[in-house]
Amino acid sequence: MTDVIVLIGAGSLGQAIARRVGVGKKVVIADLRPENAETAGKILSDAGFDVTVARVNVSERASVEALVDVAVGLGNVTGMIQAAGVSPSQAPIETILNVDLYGTALLLDQFGAVIAPGGSGVVISSQSGHRLGALPEDQTRALAVTPVEELLALPFLRPEAVKDTLHAYQLSKRANVLRVAAEAVRWGRRGARINSISPGIIITPLANDELSGPRGDGYRQMIASSVAKRAGTPDEVANAAALLMGTDGTFITGSDLLIDGGTTATFWFGDTI
Repeated sequence: MTDVIVLIGAGSLGQAIARRVGVGKKVVIADLRPENAETAGKILSDAGFDVTVARVNVSERASVEALVDVAVGLGNVTGMIQAAGVSPSQAPIETILNVDLYGTALLLDQFGAVIAPGGSGVVISSQSGHRLGALPEDQTRALAVTPVEELLALPFLRPEAVKDTLHAYQLSKRANVLRVAAEAVRWGRRGARINSISPGIIITPLANDELSGPRGDGYRQMIASSVAKRAGTPDEVANAAALLMGTDGTFITGSDLLIDGGTTATFWFGDTI
């Protein structure tokens, strides 16, 4: 039976990963906007990949379930790439929590139920989750293990309890990492692995929106003060994703890989060394 890789989020970062792990497999590209999925699908099809496109709204259970049905109908689901999301400058608090936090938890839950033995997945989180201070132990555990449909009812995730869109984003990305760690246990029972990647500033259309938006000066300062003194590229993240999803990474699961050119190291320790 054909191996199937599912890419959720048709942007340049997800496409770069799909190119690295989708050779010889059927690639499903799903996005909220059908035109984005079609455009990415044509790019990969023209490069020799076997592509099926679909629409998905990760914040709607029925839509995610329909995507799972499409993938299962094509073969053995051996890979999932969750690269969908919105940034603090693109959406209000409620949308960020619904897409970046709830949507990722829902995808992990649904694809974790069908992932094939030997399969693997990667969730694109963010360095931003590493810039959030330590949470109380009860909140940390709640983000990791609360049933999906109860997540957004947690008191500290109610929109009125979240300070601003950046806080919503940081909470969501911290939740992604914690959720992956917990889900790795369940995926492991199926003989599969799941990890997350927390990129720093990677030059994509989303990053360019941030650089030209109200937080642009802050982003440029992060780049200038980082160890690497530059932004990253989608291919650099894809290299790491290929390791995590491939045969060289079979001892890695439930982990988060921070790829940010030392930006987080500077944030926490730059003034002390």
